Amino acid sequence: MQKENEVLYFDHAATSWPKPQAVLDAVMSAMQHESANPGRGSHRMAVKASRVLFGGRRSLAKLFGIRNPNDIAFTLNTTAALNVAIKGFLKPGDHVIATAVEHNSVRRPLTYIREHGVEVSYVDTDEHGELDAAMVESAIRPHTALIIVNHSSNLLGSILPVADIGEVARRHGVRLLVDAAQSAGVLDIDVEAMGIDMLAFPGHKALLGPQGTGGLYLHPELDLEPLLHGGTGSQSEAEGQPDIRPDRYEAGTPNTPGIAGLRAGVETILDVGTARIRAHERELTLRLMDGLQALKGLRILGPPAGRPRTGIVSFVASEVDPSELAFILDQHYGIAVRAGYHCTPLAHGQAGTSSTGAVRASVGWTSTTDEVDAFIAAMKEIMKHY
Repeated sequence: MQKENEVLYFDHAATSWPKPQAVLDAVMSAMQHESANPGRGSHRMAVKASRVLFGGRRSLAKLFGIRNPNDIAFTLNTTAALNVAIKGFLKPGDHVIATAVEHNSVRRPLTYIREHGVEVSYVDTDEHGELDAAMVESAIRPHTALIIVNHSSNLLGSILPVADIGEVARRHGVRLLVDAAQSAGVLDIDVEAMGIDMLAFPGHKALLGPQGTGGLYLHPELDLEPLLHGGTGSQSEAEGQPDIRPDRYEAGTPNTPGIAGLRAGVETILDVGTARIRAHERELTLRLMDGLQALKGLRILGPPAGRPRTGIVSFVASEVDPSELAFILDQHYGIAVRAGYHCTPLAHGQAGTSSTGAVRASVGWTSTTDEVDAFIAAMKEIMKHY
């Protein structure tokens, strides 16, 4: 049992924690020295704030293989980025393809646009959340305009073949939008090499930044209808939203301190390298799966051990409700997990857990072997009582 107030954190799929000291320092420095509105003035503090934003774009561009940092628009989170992409790109009469492991950040905007004349199709995965590009290709129709792919399921941890799907999209003249909520900062992403036209990503997960940060990469040939209209600090005399990037998609005062922290998180990843982060998370994930598989009455969701997956291990216990299990872990062992439907009922449908939900444990760059072993020990104790 953990000491009072001590937390073993297994909820990195929701938000990474603890943040690197460099991220905390960057946020505080921005609050103290770059608190003016970027792009809204020519005085030195405003100029310094503008440099914070461009520095963040430049670091993200390096991480994702983006040529022009101004093709990145900052948003509050992945959800906001996906809404900008989906609602700004699709028009009545279009057809869009998504997968059956999408998050509600995709499903709900698609439900909205379906009511406004856009045809929506979902491609099923297998029970582990996996599919191949041919399954997506078979769903393409003459009026298909967009394919949306969840790079990694936030429930099952499965990794979808984005590069293969990108090749399919190019071959058919269809655009590709990738939800990188669970992959940015862990899996290698190169937008050009993988054929990604739009990339939605969070700042607060594996990129190690603060909450309230994220962004959308937009291919230079694409133009979206802005989701928000308002002040940008540029072309203020114009009645309509500016045409220049990234201003066209960034109405209102940005989260400069948050983006300063995000840049520090991305710089940490660039220094460490995604290959090292991926290897660390894979080692811990396999260790956690091995320990849980030995427990009677427990079923692990997602790809079997040995198959590619991110650091997510979701499971169900035949004799314990997921919410009760998460409550016991928190109250008696100081272990933080996520229970329920994880904002992805589609993926629960593929996994066969629509009636129960599941417990999700997720590791990150700061997770340790000792923490994983403590989690397994706690689960052994709990399962003895059931």
